[in-house]
Amino acid sequence: MVWYKIMTGFHKKVYDAVKKVPKGKVLTYKEVAQLVGSPGAYRAVGNALNKNPFKSVPCHRVIRSDGKIGGYARGTAEKVKILKKEGAI
Repeated sequence: MVWYKIMTGFHKKVYDAVKKVPKGKVLTYKEVAQLVGSPGAYRAVGNALNKNPFKSVPCHRVIRSDGKIGGYARGTAEKVKILKKEGAI
């Protein structure tokens, strides 16, 4: 599928913001929404990241505001494993 043709401007902003999260650090969905100029769109951030087709976008580095892990397309256990390996948790 040609993702760049169907990707919205919002998705691009989200992916660009998340690409900047370094190993060992996390942001919340709400923080990402604020970074992209849509502070109330934290659910849309989660939906965009769930559809992330790019390996270069570390969507596993985005968690819920309450500190819980949140969703991950490859499962929450895998998300926890990666975050532990990176030293984020």
